[in-house]
Amino acid sequence: MKRKSASTNDELIDLITRLRKAGRDEGSPIWSDLAHRLSSSRKNRSEVNVSRINRYSKAGDVIAVAGKLLGSGTIGHGVTVAALSVSSTARDKITSAGGKTIGFDELLDSNPKGKNIRVMEGV
Repeated sequence: MKRKSASTNDELIDLITRLRKAGRDEGSPIWSDLAHRLSSSRKNRSEVNVSRINRYSKAGDVIAVAGKLLGSGTIGHGVTVAALSVSSTARDKITSAGGKTIGFDELLDSNPKGKNIRVMEGV
């Protein structure tokens, strides 16, 4: 059964639709999982701090956050983070550590099979 999005944001609905389609077409469950997570209500989406990414990742990892990336904490290695929303503090900390922040569209275009992507969620 297809889950209806709780959002009224047209861009988010288009992203969820694109992720679901990629999950079916590529046979990659990560895109379907991210679409499912993003289709939940805003209060149920993840909020992940930079310190959590530092703790549970290593240099060069690709991280997906189905929610907001916040800037609390520090990071000592470069990672690529795709998130629905990124605070300016988090973006500065990620880029100063040698990493980058991207959107889900860019992540989907650069890695259609969804290989070696870690989904991170808050507590």
